[in-house]
Amino acid sequence: MPKKVSRRSFLKRALSFAAAAFGLSAGGYYYSREIEPRLLDITTHKISNKTIPKAFDHVKIVQFSDTHLGFHYDLDQLEELIMKLNKQEPDIVFFTGDLMDEPNKYLEASRVAPLLEKIKAPLGKFAIYGNHDHGGYGSDIYKSIMEKAGFILLMNESHKIDVSGSSIHIIGIDDAMLGRPDIKLAVENIKDPSYKILLSHAPDLADGASSFGIHLQLSGHSHGGQIKIPFFGALVKPPYAERYHEGFYEIGSQEPLTLYVNRGLGTTRLPFRFLSRPEMTVFTLHSNSSD
Repeated sequence: MPKKVSRRSFLKRALSFAAAAFGLSAGGYYYSREIEPRLLDITTHKISNKTIPKAFDHVKIVQFSDTHLGFHYDLDQLEELIMKLNKQEPDIVFFTGDLMDEPNKYLEASRVAPLLEKIKAPLGKFAIYGNHDHGGYGSDIYKSIMEKAGFILLMNESHKIDVSGSSIHIIGIDDAMLGRPDIKLAVENIKDPSYKILLSHAPDLADGASSFGIHLQLSGHSHGGQIKIPFFGALVKPPYAERYHEGFYEIGSQEPLTLYVNRGLGTTRLPFRFLSRPEMTVFTLHSNSSD
């Protein structure tokens, strides 16, 4: 695994970048703090692979990530998001970590599970740990919320989804910053050559995952850089999201792993988004098999 970077050094780096970036006009400051963080992009993508069974043709997946409830993202926003999510009529839903910014200090934690329970996905709802889910003594708090909401919380383990005699595997690993991710352990019970989707909060673990026959990795954590400056790019790249921080990447040469990094919904450390709008992602599976 890559060498871990301390939170203090990351925060110091982020604040120094932000100080430079936000020596801007009052209008730019207002837009970045009050407007863009409340916008939502619903991005749609087609995922094709010969390993996807024909029974999973047109299966719809919705990914959402990094709400950071309690830090400039509230329950009203979450409720509105869930309404928009359900309008997509997903078959499968993935939450890729960082539900609450500081779980042990969030006073409305008891209201979260009843909202998340409203999410409908007939083939299953799945979640993994992010660094903030472990932080603030939050591991058990997060686990309790997600399980009450009907999510299957995967930590270094896999889950098979069966449709009409065919199957795919959903794999979830622990967070890289504050947990103990173990892809080898997560895939050890997968014996058949099925289509494999990996949920990893940290996108940069994709390099290691590519050697385990993973077809698609879905990640968050980066917030898409959260603040992007034209001709310069993303300013805020947290540990384990320094190489891959937004959108699609192909990793490996033969049968490459496809990585998608979701920009997330909330903010953290800094209450700004600039040229990195909040995102919910909709994927539709398509089989390339000739059978």
